[in-house]
Amino acid sequence: MRERGTYLPHVKRADAACEASREAPLRVAQCKQGYGIALGYKGFGYKLQKRNDMKAVAKGRHRAKRNLARVRTNGAAKLPRAEKDGVAATGDFDLRCGYVPFARQLEFRNSVAKYRLFGGAAGPGKTNALLFEAIRQAHLYGNEKPVDTLLLRRTFPELEASLVAYFRRDVPRDCYASYNDSKHIVTWLNGSTTRFGHCAHENDIYQYQGAEYLFIGIDELTHFTLKMWQFLTSRNRCPAPNSVPCMAGATNPGNIGHAWVKALWIDRRAPAGMDRPDQYDAKDYAFTRATLKDNPIYADDAQYRRTLEALPTHLRRAFLDGEWDVFAGQYFDVFDRARHTPRAEEIPFEPWWPRWLSIDWGFEHPSAVLWHTASPNGTVITYREFVQNHLSPRMLAAAIAERSAGERISSVYLSPDAFAQRTADDTIAAQLGRGLELEGLPRPDPADDDRVGGWMLMYELLAQDRWIVTQNCAGLIESLPVLTRDEANIEDVLKYEGDDVADAARYGLKSRMEPGRMPLALRNAERITAVDATSRAIWMRKLEAEARRGAGTHGVPAPRRWRL
Repeated sequence: MRERGTYLPHVKRADAACEASREAPLRVAQCKQGYGIALGYKGFGYKLQKRNDMKAVAKGRHRAKRNLARVRTNGAAKLPRAEKDGVAATGDFDLRCGYVPFARQLEFRNSVAKYRLFGGAAGPGKTNALLFEAIRQAHLYGNEKPVDTLLLRRTFPELEASLVAYFRRDVPRDCYASYNDSKHIVTWLNGSTTRFGHCAHENDIYQYQGAEYLFIGIDELTHFTLKMWQFLTSRNRCPAPNSVPCMAGATNPGNIGHAWVKALWIDRRAPAGMDRPDQYDAKDYAFTRATLKDNPIYADDAQYRRTLEALPTHLRRAFLDGEWDVFAGQYFDVFDRARHTPRAEEIPFEPWWPRWLSIDWGFEHPSAVLWHTASPNGTVITYREFVQNHLSPRMLAAAIAERSAGERISSVYLSPDAFAQRTADDTIAAQLGRGLELEGLPRPDPADDDRVGGWMLMYELLAQDRWIVTQNCAGLIESLPVLTRDEANIEDVLKYEGDDVADAARYGLKSRMEPGRMPLALRNAERITAVDATSRAIWMRKLEAEARRGAGTHGVPAPRRWRL
């Protein structure tokens, strides 16, 4: 048995040769069971890397040796088709690491879009694809001038368990010059670096201010906010000649960033909260959808597939099928576009149906205005929306009046904060009220701001098909399915950039909810069968008198919850 800590003959090199070639000698130590290979730079000490899955390590190294031998002997022609394509795209470096991209991983790598997204479902090899893309970028331009790349996760434990663990497992020690374990920075043989970082809090992104990275990769991108993504795009630059800075993410559906990620890559539009939506260019964004079946390692793993199929519906559809309209933590999992979003032209609106408005005030954040009505069968219909920022209260009142022309609006419910916010003239609510009053509309009342109760009411109405949203309310339709539960209060919805229109809907339903009733005169007219005008008048008076006697407490308003 070889003595512990000695060099293997086929990798033994003189120190001078090592310095000239900038390659580190490979030292292999025999370790106790449960530990893997101890790889170290001579003079820097040696580390024992604990390996929990020695079979996976051995399998990867065996494949690397097999493929490398095939390529050196016969070229890529003798490899299986998928691996042949991988060799052509990645070269000898990936083979030395035992990494040959799968077809979907290769599609992701070959995309020329500035901002790429990979994944959708669980198990297609997202993290590995992101890791080796950062390594490839560090070697693509770094031979002329060293470049820097960055890989991120939201928290440090997540970083250690994924990107750092994959790096230690899959990248042989002789492929890089050094790894700083305290700073988590890999220095490659050409002088380029890859930094492993994390941003547990939103303001942690500012630790990268002043830095410049040729490539930034973010694992589980939906764990990040739009603000974090936008700031990081400003760090994506590189002075190396002919370099092309780019960014990429890998993720499953769900979590706090689901809405903006879905908007940018799936819906291909500017997300709510984007400062300059006019600057959005769909050609800059490319999504590579991958599922379990795209990973040859797990495609035929019946046991893992059964595990995913046994998950709750929303998890199964997100992790197994990669669906973006259903995901873990989704609040309105009962929302169905086919059931709840008819065309406005399909609804027989009547002028006597009660109509009211709900407003979520904002200036930098957009003001969101919704128009609601209620049909005789108790169904609430949200039939119009208006979302716009940078409007003064008077300008907003004029915009509302213009869109409400010819309609009888009975009430306006405004977000409570507008009654507290003041300008030099008066409160926002007072200024808006004067503007609405000049246009013949009612002054606003403070909306019911019971968040938990409001969301629960909206959920109940959707589940019972008692609330529908017409298709021209695009913002509300996009917002409802991406609302997620707040982990700090599971009964509440987590706030995010662009939830203004959802808050407006909550105000409108929670503040005032009752089935619309046909006016008494019309109901009585339908009951009278007489044709003669005199007879009809007599019957009309009789029915009105019966209604007054039956009411008993005539003139007393109904409870607020059921008043329209």
